Amino acid sequence: MILACSSLKKSFQGIDLLKDITFKIEEHDKLAIIGVNGAGKSTLLKILCGEESYDSGDIFKSRETSLGYLSQHNTINSHLSVYDALLEVFDPLIEKEKRIRDLEQQMATNHSDEIMKEYDRLTYEFERDGGYTYQSQLKGVLKGLGFDESMWDHQVGILSGGQKTRISLGRLLLLKPSLLLLDEPTNHLDVDSIEWLEGYLKNYPHAIIIVSHDRYFIDQVSNQILEIELGKSTLYKCSYQDYAIIKKHNREIDLKHYIDNQKEIKRMQESIDLLKSYGREKQVKRAESKEKALDKMEKLDRPDALPQAIQIQFQPLIESGYDVLKVKDLAMSFDKPLFEHIDFEVKKEERVALIGPNGIGKTTLFHILLGDMIQQAGKIKLGSKVMIGYYDQEHTSLSFHKTIFQEISDAYPQMTNTEIRSACASFQFKGEDVFKSIEVLSGGERGRIVLMKLLLSRCNFLVLDEPTNHLDIESKEVLEDALMSFQGTILFISHDRYFINKLATKVVEMKKDHALTYSGNYGTYIENKNSVVVEKEKNTAYQQQKKNQSEIRKQQNQVKKIEKDISLLEQRISDLNEFIHDEDICNDYVKYNEIIKELDEKNALLENLLNEWETLQE
Repeated sequence: MILACSSLKKSFQGIDLLKDITFKIEEHDKLAIIGVNGAGKSTLLKILCGEESYDSGDIFKSRETSLGYLSQHNTINSHLSVYDALLEVFDPLIEKEKRIRDLEQQMATNHSDEIMKEYDRLTYEFERDGGYTYQSQLKGVLKGLGFDESMWDHQVGILSGGQKTRISLGRLLLLKPSLLLLDEPTNHLDVDSIEWLEGYLKNYPHAIIIVSHDRYFIDQVSNQILEIELGKSTLYKCSYQDYAIIKKHNREIDLKHYIDNQKEIKRMQESIDLLKSYGREKQVKRAESKEKALDKMEKLDRPDALPQAIQIQFQPLIESGYDVLKVKDLAMSFDKPLFEHIDFEVKKEERVALIGPNGIGKTTLFHILLGDMIQQAGKIKLGSKVMIGYYDQEHTSLSFHKTIFQEISDAYPQMTNTEIRSACASFQFKGEDVFKSIEVLSGGERGRIVLMKLLLSRCNFLVLDEPTNHLDIESKEVLEDALMSFQGTILFISHDRYFINKLATKVVEMKKDHALTYSGNYGTYIENKNSVVVEKEKNTAYQQQKKNQSEIRKQQNQVKKIEKDISLLEQRISDLNEFIHDEDICNDYVKYNEIIKELDEKNALLENLLNEWETLQE
């Protein structure tokens, strides 16, 4: 056990946020903390690392435990380069290396036992702490987090907020504390970087506590789930998928027990009241006996109601034709080419995920589809009776100066006040909330308004750009269920792989110069992609094997040819050696010199052939 919390409590301005948080972390545990927005997940991390105080309860931490904390807001020296910002982590190791070099110089003239002992100790510690691998570790983390070599010399000060967060994450990973505390570590990462981080954290040699809304990431990395709900914690030693099933089952059991308990209490109370109504001594005594039994009876508390989630149901006004969208040889460029030769189709009632690295042009393709931009080349064709409803991740369709009520009323003037209030209530905007200005709302609340407007439009083709951004897990699941039951067609961009896995019937992977279409969900896409890679690797290996075999045959033929040439040369050298001893040639100065010259040439050539033969044999 490296850390434990017992009955932890925290309140703000008299309002309880955390009421009873109890759990423990052992070496190598990987714990994911989940809960709705505002449940206190980030606050708990701040308490654990000492940034925030707590009101009561206990935190136990072993003396050997070192903490590393990644918050959603990090500060870092803006004057350092990207490379040096991570290299700084290894300053103690670099200083140790300098001391080792100093000792080596001293040992050249001084062989004292003291110097030798310090040298032996430092070289052992240097190797143990990764002194010979830290530069490769650093480069691996930089590349894994999406920093190619062209960025390593950039100053941290010119980076975006997301890039700075990645730098902070990289520093933590290289420090390797015995307990990593990570608050939304997948924010600002593209899918490739998230997948790299998953692999890194899976193999991380110490314990991790993660706060994340990325359910796919949670499933890949964690082996335990700590749910914070209404201020209390519950530990589940399972995957997120299993947790969701267990949670629902437990909730149903608790509710059934509560209802049965209430029925029994009501039945006993009615029996007591009836006996008392007779007014006879015998019945009154029986009533008193039953009252004592009722007092002793266990009375279950009503299970805490889950925070109400968004109530959504999308139903198209009219049906579209079978061919909803055709994208043919689409290309777009600004200062330089963004993408080209993009081809894919969307059929009626398909749910198509458009995926690809950040900056590839997915949102730009959506803007071309919507008519906000004109493509450089290629065609986009919509099918018959297609009505598009667009979810914009930047929420630009909202008028920030309006109230929620005004936004809906102006968009749908035919709606009555009662209908508007009813629609708002289904998205958890109740009472006076409907008169809040949109500019003061959170990103998640604004997202709900955009989704509400989509619901009311009754379109048959939903075009969704990152619809799960800013939504808590429960709201995501409600949205998923609603979209699964939608009778129309969906094309969506998302980095939420769990969302893609649940929703998609087809995946289109967008690249700079083409697009690849995969049938099925995200899991099927990964399997197919990996099988293509494996097949490609097999084909490459086969081609390499064929090439190697060809090279071997070529080399064998070359050896045979050289051996034949050597044999002929040796015979000629032997003949020449006999000639120079012939009396007639010895007396002929010119002929003798010609044979000596040829003999020298043939010996030199023989030596070269022998060297070449040895090289080929090796």
